[in-house]
Order: sequence, then C-alpha cells, then structure tokens
Amino acid sequence: MNLPTLRQLRYLTAVVSLKHFGKAAEQCFVTQSTLSAGIQDLEKLLGAKLLERTNRKVLVTELGEEVCQRAQQILSLSADLVDVAQLENNPLSGRIRIGVIPSISPFLLPKSLPNIRRQLPQLELLLIEEQSDRLVKKLNEGEIDLAILAFPFDIGRLEHSIFASESFWVAMPKDHPLTASTGVNASELPIDDLLLLTEGHCLRQHALTACNLPATSHRTSMQGTSLYTLVEMVAGGLGITLIPEMAIKSEMVTHADITLRPLVAQEKPTREIGLVWRSSYRATTSIELLCEHFIAALNTHTI
Repeated sequence: MNLPTLRQLRYLTAVVSLKHFGKAAEQCFVTQSTLSAGIQDLEKLLGAKLLERTNRKVLVTELGEEVCQRAQQILSLSADLVDVAQLENNPLSGRIRIGVIPSISPFLLPKSLPNIRRQLPQLELLLIEEQSDRLVKKLNEGEIDLAILAFPFDIGRLEHSIFASESFWVAMPKDHPLTASTGVNASELPIDDLLLLTEGHCLRQHALTACNLPATSHRTSMQGTSLYTLVEMVAGGLGITLIPEMAIKSEMVTHADITLRPLVAQEKPTREIGLVWRSSYRATTSIELLCEHFIAALNTHTI
C-alpha cells in the first residue's frame, strides 16, 4: 500500500497555513509547480480533494483540514525522532527551539541565558517571542520544542512543569493617592483608571483574575500592546496598571517615573511560570536543567 510522504505532508501544511501556493513553495524551498504536483499526488493517493483552487485564494476542504491536522502531528513526531537520536549521543547538546511570551522574555532570559551558555556550551537555543495561543499551536505543529508560558492557561494535552510563582505589583503615577499606602488592596483599585494589555495577551487575563474582576469591568478606551507601553502610559499620568514581580528590577521599570506598590488580597494573587512540551519530546534532561537555571536566575534577582 502506498503511503503519503513527509514531503507531501509538509507541502500540504504549508499551503493550509499560508493559504497561498507561491508563499508555501518559498517556505518549503521548492518551485510552485513542484509543490502543486506534490499536493496533487497526495490527493490522488487519498482519492479525495483537499484543496479548492481559485484565481484569488486557496480554500481548504473539510477533509483537507482534518488531513492537515494529522499531517502536523506526523511531522511533529518525525522531528522528535531526530531529536531522540541526537540526544542519545549527547543529552546536553544540539538545538532546542524555545518560544517565550512577551511578558516573560525580557525579564527572565537576560538573567538566565548567560549562565546557560557558560554551563551548557553545546546546547544551542533558538528563541521565538509570541503570544501564548500561537506558541501552543507551534508546539503542536512541531515548529518549536519548548515554550515558556504563564499559567493558568489551557495547553490541551501538552506536558508542562511549573518552575516559578510570582505576585503582582501596582504601577501608578508618583502623585497618585494610593502611593500613600504600603500595599494596594485589589478592592481599592480605581477600575476606571486600570490599563491592561490588548486582547490575546495572557497577562491581561491574569491581571483581571488577580483583581477578581470580570473581563468587561476595566478601562477599554486605552490599552497597551506591550508591558513597556503600559509603563510609559502610567508614567504619563494616563492610569495605573499591574506588572509581574519579575519585571520590578528591570531597567524598563526602574528608569520609569512611576511608583510601585504590592497588590494585596486575602489570597495573594499570583501567576505561575512553566515550561511546556509535547509528550513525544524526549529531552527530559535538558528540560530539567533549563528549569533549574530559570529558578536560579529568578531567585538571584528577587525583590
């Protein structure tokens, strides 16, 4: 029985992802005619249409979507096979592709990477900064090996290991009335002045949860696309915001014209930080060592 090739599956996933034959061909480093022929051979083998081609766009059939999902799993498993073979020879060498969310990357990586590079010189880390949902998608599709995410967050069937937990701090203009307090209770926060990140950032939901607020109760007229933007908006007197503890001693915060106070509540509001990976990913030694380095980096730079 003839079976689909990995090359054919890679062509299909590229077209489904990009919705464009030309761009998919570039991504796969082949000509458009080669890619198109490969997908036609796959359709002939399966005896069904996976894509509908028009002059303006590419439409994916219902079966095409299902085949693409399974193809992504197969490609991911095949990539893991290569990792297993390499790690068998030297578990602390090779390349690891790590995705990190923007509210963690600039605060954790500069503290941890220097020691990781010194102590694990044969380990090559490729870093990708994306939002949580995109990183989970990349993990499932085998585009990255690990992700550093903040929890709670739905990761489906992926594995994870929590290595840190941190509290939130309130950032406010220096002349704000709440600066007179040593800590700010969640019930004291002026909701109309609360600035949050735009939709899609998990820190947004974590901040709302920390304050025990529904998603619709905060200020929506002004939102930031990054934590740096929020801090600058606070410094400009436009409102207040919540920032995670790991960011407190960063230059972004220490150089800003703002005042910080810990957020207090009956149950101390926190978010958890952890590594996420596919169950088929076998670099357990590397995962454990990376977690240890991240823990050490955060403990060294505590408040």
